[in-house]
Amino acid sequence: MVICGKLLYISANFILCEMSTFIGNHTCKVDSKGRILFPSAFKKQMPGTAQDSFVVKKDIFEKCLVLYSMDEWERQNKLIRSRINPYNKEHSKFLRSFYRGTAELILDSNNRMLIPRRLLELVGIKKEIVLAGQYGKIEIWPKESYEILDEEVKDFPALAEKLMGSSLIDTKKE
Repeated sequence: MVICGKLLYISANFILCEMSTFIGNHTCKVDSKGRILFPSAFKKQMPGTAQDSFVVKKDIFEKCLVLYSMDEWERQNKLIRSRINPYNKEHSKFLRSFYRGTAELILDSNNRMLIPRRLLELVGIKKEIVLAGQYGKIEIWPKESYEILDEEVKDFPALAEKLMGSSLIDTKKE
């Protein structure tokens, strides 16, 4: 169910959680201190309870950063806690890697956020970035790397059919 740009997961007649879907891509400049101006379009799409607090970390699969609203970060933590035993050695390694390099960010009065230099360097961000809206998160890419992504998915229609084609309900039968 989608209400006002936010996805609500409903199970057994109660709401499990609320997740924002961020729409759009925004190119931003990084100043000499590592600050970026957070796009007002994304701020409007955030839940009212967490408009100024974020968590940023290195993405697991890609050479980009991932920005979560504080509400979404808490949802991610609940998901991890439901599947991980901290007394299991392999699980402990996962937790260490997952949380490595995370940082809490807060918007200043000018809607800027300071991204730690170590994280910017980790993914090769220098002057310009692309903030790419996603399902529950915002990816932060070096502009040059983001532009290359379009070339990597050469046959998006085939990928879409492979991933989504057989999982959609056939509305023609209804």
